[in-house]
Amino acid sequence: MEFKTIEPKILYFGTPVALISSLNEDGSTNLAPMSSFWALGWTLMLGVLDATKTAENLARHPECVVNLPSPDMWREVEKLAPLTGKDPVPELKSKQFRSESQKFGAAGLTPMASEAVRPDRAQECPVHMEARVTKMHRLEGERLMQLGGGWAAEVEIVRVHVASDFVLEGKHVDPAKWSPLIYNFRHYFRLADEELGKTFRAEH
Repeated sequence: MEFKTIEPKILYFGTPVALISSLNEDGSTNLAPMSSFWALGWTLMLGVLDATKTAENLARHPECVVNLPSPDMWREVEKLAPLTGKDPVPELKSKQFRSESQKFGAAGLTPMASEAVRPDRAQECPVHMEARVTKMHRLEGERLMQLGGGWAAEVEIVRVHVASDFVLEGKHVDPAKWSPLIYNFRHYFRLADEELGKTFRAEH
């Protein structure tokens, strides 16, 4: 195996996409795509840039919903990608983004009331995870500072809703049926249909 030293602009080696619902000042819900997050148990870390409405909202009102779209929803996700809930648009984003306060309508998605938090869920997404922010961690790094800086929002999941078609035995997500939307170096993919194997801790 031979190697080359490269400097890719991003390091997304195939990460799931989420739509993050957060609460605006007027009580409406902002909806924004995210591909920088990971889970440990029922705690998630969400990576957000300073110049986003999501970062502003999470710092002010510590609740959100992590909505997971299916692969066939990539077009709706992409409709949200160039939009920001900030008005005016921050200078760092002004060349590529435009301000939009009605994110659900712009993406053709339907707001759905949450049960434990105030921000709405995105009804069309098969998975909704209602969450509360426990801490905002400031992130460092020269390249991140060139993007305006960022935060890792530590959130605790308080309620999980999954579309019935993807529920196995009433308590598991069926991995044979469920596939997240995958963001792989700015291209959208789905998981391969063929299972390679399973960990010794799998319960089904």
